[in-house]
Amino acid sequence: MTDHEQYTLGPASGARVVKGRGKDDRVSQDEEKWTLILVRELRHSPEKVWQALTDPAQLREWAPFVTDGSLGTVGATVKLTWVGAAAPIETKVTRADSPTVLEYGDIRWELKAFGKGTRLTLWHNIDRRFIAWGAAGWHIAFDVLDRLLKGNPIGRIVDANAMKRHDWKRLVEEYAKQFGTETPKRSDPTTGRL
Repeated sequence: MTDHEQYTLGPASGARVVKGRGKDDRVSQDEEKWTLILVRELRHSPEKVWQALTDPAQLREWAPFVTDGSLGTVGATVKLTWVGAAAPIETKVTRADSPTVLEYGDIRWELKAFGKGTRLTLWHNIDRRFIAWGAAGWHIAFDVLDRLLKGNPIGRIVDANAMKRHDWKRLVEEYAKQFGTETPKRSDPTTGRL
């Protein structure tokens, strides 16, 4: 049995949505985008978590995207490629206050020392039709990140690999119910497309 097969998804938790608002709580220009806010407490220092959020090699181990450079410097422009996307997106880091706040594209991270670890908060603007999928995807990514930081990496679980899991549908449905949205239409698990 592989590490992926041994990993089980817990219940939907630690997430909420802000409808029609951006990462800085201003009304979004795009009414179709909602902001997913996901909070996770990790038993690792903010400095260690910061490295995992900014270092391209570590991002490849857990995040649903890859970058061609570090996200740790304000003003840096990197090519960010979401897994399954046809082309990279040129992304500029607009804030990088190590190890507390990181912003680029439609994403904002906050790291706060909490006990002996870090309270990690993600704000991600996502098309409202797919907000439950986004929550489920980030839920898995956070679990994989936590295992990576503990020194027990299981490899990233994203895109079709996440959707093929027997517990994916349950997790998406739980988030949809919490957010008061419909469960997104079923996609082809091999391509992630509707």
